Amino acid sequence: MKPQVRILIYSILFFLYLTSTQLLLELNEKFKGDAFVTLGAGFGILNLIYAFTALKWKPLLNVLCAVGIAALAMFLALQFTNLHLLVNYDPYQVKTAIFANAVFSIIFWEIVYQVKIRKSK
Repeated sequence: MKPQVRILIYSILFFLYLTSTQLLLELNEKFKGDAFVTLGAGFGILNLIYAFTALKWKPLLNVLCAVGIAALAMFLALQFTNLHLLVNYDPYQVKTAIFANAVFSIIFWEIVYQVKIRKSK
């Protein structure tokens, strides 16, 4: 895959992460569930769609990568917000967590893609 195509796909994925967060939180309020579970499942579904359309590995490997990246990115986003680096700009740390989750997910997808390219050679 060309770098321009990957950048475009990552930009779309970043935009989807940012826009779907509000929808997932509204869905969470409707079902009165745990926000982390709802967000994790929603981001996992987004990752599954990306894995099956972009990576095109075996189905089990796609699912494992998608779920693993969603869980790891959410965990690291929460740890990043616990550092309280941007308290002056985002007092409740909500935007920081959303952006950190999107950025970490994209970084992990690029790592997985690079591993796939290196393994196929």
